[in-house]
Amino acid sequence: MRTAKQSRRDAKSLLRSCQVNGLLDEARARQAVQQVIDRKPRGYLRLLAYFKRLVQLEIARRTARVESAMDLSPEWQTRLTGNLTHTYGPGLRITFTRNAALIGGLRIAVGSDVFDGSVQGRLAVLANRF
Repeated sequence: MRTAKQSRRDAKSLLRSCQVNGLLDEARARQAVQQVIDRKPRGYLRLLAYFKRLVQLEIARRTARVESAMDLSPEWQTRLTGNLTHTYGPGLRITFTRNAALIGGLRIAVGSDVFDGSVQGRLAVLANRF
């Protein structure tokens, strides 16, 4: 019987084999999953569950969401894209959304990193101090 520790180790190895230049190749990931399903090694369901979790974390790590109170000009979008790419590396998927509830400023979320420079965020901090 395959242990949970071995399944996690195998899932990490499988994820590394699906990366090209440090970025996840979705086609390779699909092929790897299909090969595991076809072979059905002992404990393959646990292996696939760990692999799925690792892929989700990798996708979240490479996804950025920029929220602003008003629509950003193309110049600002280009500037932010350049800064985020410089900080987090190439292959970052960036989405720009408008959120009027922010009142003003920006909120940027990249994976588990959140940078809140919005008026709403500052008001929430102020409210928590009282």
